[in-house]
Amino acid sequence: MPLTKSLTRVSLVTGALLLIPLVAMQFTREVNWTLSDFVIMGALLFGTGFVLELVASRPSPLVYRLAAVGAVLTGLLLIWVNLAVGFIGSGPNPANLLCGAVPVSGLVGAFAGHFKPRGLAYALTATALAQLLVPMLALLVWHMPVKSQEWIASAVFALLWLVSAWLFQRASWHQVPAQRA
Repeated sequence: MPLTKSLTRVSLVTGALLLIPLVAMQFTREVNWTLSDFVIMGALLFGTGFVLELVASRPSPLVYRLAAVGAVLTGLLLIWVNLAVGFIGSGPNPANLLCGAVPVSGLVGAFAGHFKPRGLAYALTATALAQLLVPMLALLVWHMPVKSQEWIASAVFALLWLVSAWLFQRASWHQVPAQRA
């Protein structure tokens, strides 16, 4: 599909999704977004949609595309939760800043692995470990109380990263030996 059609579709979906909080703000005081909230969420949604369009248009095995979609959506959800309520405690603190760096570590690993399935599997395994380190560092380094639901949330996100890593590992099995990363 031509790039302009993809960009148009992603822009329309992003705009439609941003209409939800905009309309909700007209009917309740519970939803109170600022302009910066709309800009940040718009950038996150547009970026995610654009990456998903790229993944969908790539001629790759289905398992590779599923792994990529899982990783991208996990990253979006993690950033969204962290921005909305904070992952460890609430508001800006060192643990939440570190939590925001978790998907960045996966992205750095993806570039280092040249987006090859095996490299992505390693990168997302490391990302899962980084995810598990966030509450540990919050507790041990910054002496922040870490609630049980924060430990569970970290484990759930680590599991999501590991599922994508496993799918990328499976995708590497479908490559011919000369193409393996």
